[in-house]
Amino acid sequence: MGRGETAMITLEEAKGRFEEWRSNRRGKARIPAELWSAAVEVARKEGINRTARELHVAWDDLKRRVTTTEEVRRQPGSAAFVELIAPQTQSVPECTLEVEGRRGKLRIQLKGALASDLAVLSRALFEAAS
Repeated sequence: MGRGETAMITLEEAKGRFEEWRSNRRGKARIPAELWSAAVEVARKEGINRTARELHVAWDDLKRRVTTTEEVRRQPGSAAFVELIAPQTQSVPECTLEVEGRRGKLRIQLKGALASDLAVLSRALFEAAS
């Protein structure tokens, strides 16, 4: 299988996963999201009635989950990738850099510069003066 592809789960595989989970769960733990996802996938192929009956899950819960995921998948223009941009680093209100080298002195006054910009500028000036 290539990147991004998933194997389609069969009803029997889902049934086995549910049985294993039920035999190992403690108390009245809720069905985990991974199992619900498998149930939804199977219900799309096998039907909600059969899937709910075979996996012993509530028909209305399975129907709601199938409907919800289909609505999300059908939304036009929904993004497959969302870029999260880190907040800007803190800016320095005002700063004066003074560099002294063999050829003389250099004084730079900055207002509203980002701290990362100051680091880059300082490094470049230091390397040029060395």
